Amino acid sequence: MTTSTEWAVEADSLVKVFGSNRAVDGVDLRVKTGTVYGVLGPNGAGKTTTINMLATLLRPDGGSGRIFGHDVVREPNIVRQLIGVTGQFASVDETLSATENLVIFGRLLGLSRIEARAKSTDLLERFGLTDAARRPLKKFSGGMRRRLDLAASLIAQPPLIFLDEPTTGLDPRTRGQMWDTIRELVATGSTVVLTTQYLDEADQLADRIAVIDRGRVVAEGTADELKSSVGTSSLQLRLADAADTSDALRAIERVLGVTGTLSPEASRITAPMADADRVAELLITLREAGIHITEMSVQKPTLDEVFLTITGHDAADQADVAQKEEVSA
Repeated sequence: MTTSTEWAVEADSLVKVFGSNRAVDGVDLRVKTGTVYGVLGPNGAGKTTTINMLATLLRPDGGSGRIFGHDVVREPNIVRQLIGVTGQFASVDETLSATENLVIFGRLLGLSRIEARAKSTDLLERFGLTDAARRPLKKFSGGMRRRLDLAASLIAQPPLIFLDEPTTGLDPRTRGQMWDTIRELVATGSTVVLTTQYLDEADQLADRIAVIDRGRVVAEGTADELKSSVGTSSLQLRLADAADTSDALRAIERVLGVTGTLSPEASRITAPMADADRVAELLITLREAGIHITEMSVQKPTLDEVFLTITGHDAADQADVAQKEEVSA
């Protein structure tokens, strides 16, 4: 068993069919060891089903998957020793305390009672749960449960961690704490595959992103590559005097060679910025014309725009048949 391969995850033409629904329809993925890989898409897109196949929880109906070179169908026991999985719903016992839950997980993984207790103490401290260690889980907040579930998946310190929508339903502060934890996992040698429907989460965390829609990978690359694929950055200007708007638009067309547009409230001008070097020339031109600017910014395309352009719809929930099949599976 080895984890010294370049690729932590390799998926080739993965397929999963539920009845007449192809929940996963030929997914290809390559996840480099030591990175965070984001799988982005709405509910029902096939994200969870893909992860379940790679984690040996579902058998593929077509294609193949490998974890550090080990086939998920032919070598499931080896694969399971190399991964940790945190699902959308906590896999913990609410009637037990946080410590009791982690000790049980440790014992099931072959640790001695002393080792399991020491590991649970270390993880509870790492995830900020020491003060609540003896409290029954039914008294935990949603964010505390998510942190405990992630802690449970790390007891064996797996080299690959699947996080399936780990921050769904969390408040902004707890989401930020989870993000920090994910970054720390990678910094200490783990590889993380993160599924999410939050565009900002993928943008913040992922080294590379696969956009999945209706069971297929419709785009793949770094966040910047995906953004640049749908358009250039935009220059945004706010003028001190609205009476200068027409002159400013003419200057933009003459200097940048593009047509500027007014915002609906007619207070901001936006222009495509294909050549950043020419922006300085535009600013000099506006100053010489006596046109004063109160604000200036450069706006990159967002991942929201990427998703909308590529798929024809936004990344909002789509509670369709595929989602129901994933939950029932």
